[in-house]
Amino acid sequence: MNAIDATSSASIWESLSQQSLLREKEWKYSPDPWPLTPGQVKEIVAIGQACRDFFHVLDRLYRRAASGENLLRNRPLKAPWVADYLDRGKPQYLIEPARSKPLVGQIPRLMRPDLIQTADGFVMAEIELLPGGIGLTAFLNRLYQKHHGSIVGGGDQIVDCFYRMLAAAAPNTPHPRSALLISDRDDIYRPEMEWLAAALRDKGKNVWVARPAELRLLDSGVGIEQAGRVEKIDVIYRFWELFEDLAFVPPLLQAVASAEVAMLPHIRPFQEEKLNFALFHHPQLQDVWEEHLSASSYALLQRVIPHSWIVDPAPLPPGALLDAPRVREKQIWRWEQLGEMTQKERHFVLKMSGFHKNASGSRSVMIGHDVSQPAWQQAIQQALAMSGTQPHILQAYHKPQRTTHPVFGASDQTRVSMEGRVRLSPYFFIHNDSVSLSGILATFCPVDKKRIHGMKDAVLLPCQERSEEV
Repeated sequence: MNAIDATSSASIWESLSQQSLLREKEWKYSPDPWPLTPGQVKEIVAIGQACRDFFHVLDRLYRRAASGENLLRNRPLKAPWVADYLDRGKPQYLIEPARSKPLVGQIPRLMRPDLIQTADGFVMAEIELLPGGIGLTAFLNRLYQKHHGSIVGGGDQIVDCFYRMLAAAAPNTPHPRSALLISDRDDIYRPEMEWLAAALRDKGKNVWVARPAELRLLDSGVGIEQAGRVEKIDVIYRFWELFEDLAFVPPLLQAVASAEVAMLPHIRPFQEEKLNFALFHHPQLQDVWEEHLSASSYALLQRVIPHSWIVDPAPLPPGALLDAPRVREKQIWRWEQLGEMTQKERHFVLKMSGFHKNASGSRSVMIGHDVSQPAWQQAIQQALAMSGTQPHILQAYHKPQRTTHPVFGASDQTRVSMEGRVRLSPYFFIHNDSVSLSGILATFCPVDKKRIHGMKDAVLLPCQERSEEV
């Protein structure tokens, strides 16, 4: 390592050691950003554009399924069961806004597909619409850009795109006052959101972080209490999961419906369900996706979305078989038969679809070949028992590729090589239907960890586009 490299590494180490952007969270540090080839960056951009198209078609599919309309242009196809799946377990006060006219055609303005890097390319585990790590990634982009350059989203792209998203929600207000409203349950993310808000205030923007207890419903509008006074708010960024039973939500939704305040993300819980991947692969809906997606987006999504199925115990007529994985090379007619799979057959992931505290992150994720058969059978039975209110999906498992990357030693600036597997989390902002890639958070976990997520043994770092092959 030359003198410049040593100085940069020392500066990165010091800056990371002093940060506290995720409350009570630790992770390892690296002197180098995660390397990506131009071809990989180009594909990630294309994935973001395909995700935008995916949500446009999903919006149309959900609305038409709910109203009993035809799904195809030139032949009959109705699927009311789609809306039934997506609305299960949800209160009416969340379903009604999702179907309201003002939100017709509204797709997420911020999305983060989680991409697993495999030997055959990227596989999309899920799409986060309320992503954590955004302030952290903005911080890392700033830090590594100073020392390495060519960071994807380097500088302040996340900061600037985030504010543009807020401002677009209140187009008739020149300098909208915005609150990033974070529930107590998601307190872990408060420090990074406070960093993001402070970065925006440094740019002259009126953005604050608030707790639900600081929210005030005014006679005309919504405010937050700051330093003993109430500040009227034009835009609220919602950083709480819709399943949280928060008393302020129904009256806040009334204020949103009355146009007294704007709120992002929109209240469209069907967009936040993991079972949307199963709808994409559902045999009855293939013509819908193919008809309404561009050929390039359809082909790309077919490649990166792992095959997924909705675990549903609804009885079948005699002679019917499930669209499901085979068990001992035979088709099945009851989901309980999945419990008979051998360990070699269980290369699947079982997880809750959404609208539950265990559906976020990796809490409900079970990797079939990583558990005993009794544990697998019990998980299948639980998924079937919960299907009426909390649908589960079964998803094909794709093994992450093993690779190496330099990391700092446990307690000093020693540069060591670590073998592990990576998940790439690109942050996309949608503005006027254009897609902006503003940064990519790489989560690099040791090879002995089957689930890739933020943990004390993981490395969190930004991504760099390099001209040479990696």
